[in-house]
Amino acid sequence: MNLVNTSMPRKLIFRYLPFLIFVCIALILPLLLPPFRLNLLGRFLSLGIVALGIDLIWGYTGLLSLGQGIFFALGGYALGMHLQLQNLAPGELPEFFGLYGVKTMPAFWQPFNSGIFTFFAIWIIPALVAGILGFLVFRNRIKGVYFSILTQAALLVFYNFFNGQQRLINGTNGLKTDTARFLGELVGSDGMQRNLYLLTVLVLFLAWLLCKWLIRGRFGDALIALRDDEQRLRFTGYNPTAYKTLVFVIAGALAGISGALYTVQSGIVSPQFMAVPFSIEMVIWVAVGGRGTLVGAILGALLINFAKSLISEQLPETWLFIQGALFLLVVTALPDGLVGWWRNGGPNHLLAMLGRAPKAATYPSLDLDPELKS
Repeated sequence: MNLVNTSMPRKLIFRYLPFLIFVCIALILPLLLPPFRLNLLGRFLSLGIVALGIDLIWGYTGLLSLGQGIFFALGGYALGMHLQLQNLAPGELPEFFGLYGVKTMPAFWQPFNSGIFTFFAIWIIPALVAGILGFLVFRNRIKGVYFSILTQAALLVFYNFFNGQQRLINGTNGLKTDTARFLGELVGSDGMQRNLYLLTVLVLFLAWLLCKWLIRGRFGDALIALRDDEQRLRFTGYNPTAYKTLVFVIAGALAGISGALYTVQSGIVSPQFMAVPFSIEMVIWVAVGGRGTLVGAILGALLINFAKSLISEQLPETWLFIQGALFLLVVTALPDGLVGWWRNGGPNHLLAMLGRAPKAATYPSLDLDPELKS
């Protein structure tokens, strides 16, 4: 019994050790990085949250969504509208309304005066939109490439709609957040950005725990069954529509939270969050990091965006070619991504290709037996 009791904590420690190390490093970095680099890291960590949602619906459920930018932008706009209304005098309107002759506050702006309403709107509004879209799609048993095309078509509809709303949400110009004040401090100040970075680390950790909890047990088994053999799952009495809609709702809520955190760290929210290339990039992050691994989604978001930032600073015209090459590399040589490659013994295969023989597995008791050595 003692052996069982002592082995369980060890298993838990080793299972969560990589992420705990990551959290510790993330908490130390504010002391080491300059404000600009820390702000970039905060943005990329917030993108890891939307990547987790994509991994849930694509890596575990087999639904390739090319429209997560919808929910990402909705979360950003919800927080952006709230910040636009902060510190305004009674009856005063945000500055851009005056440019288009708007004299009274639109009705749908009014609730965003409340911080409590905004807190819930950041993730509930994207979740509701995802639920409605998901139910209509999955009820009609649309899947595969047709589902991907439909989500991208929905993305284009939202993009064009938000682009054309100059009078209501400032259209293509978007809503600035870095000049707004929150709790008496400028959102774009170094102190506030450091606090937002720490908040992002905490939310990312909680989102990872949520996804980890979801994929364990019957719910996770049902998602994998949906991915591998939906018809068999249906014949066993499960309702695939309900499971697909629910996981799509969760991914939409995660995207909304990610968009809100990204908005306050990038300083603006605009319809460009709904641009097609951005949603495709999200899929590439997960593919490079490793589908169906969760930690691979976060790793992919960090690596790809840091590479994009560093390369664009030196050779701005080459990034698109590098991004295309990365996607080809994953499709042809690393179908399981970097994390999958590592877990499947990739380093040993690489050493074998370089001429080093892989280490043979043996029983430790045989290695330590003095009689066999003599």
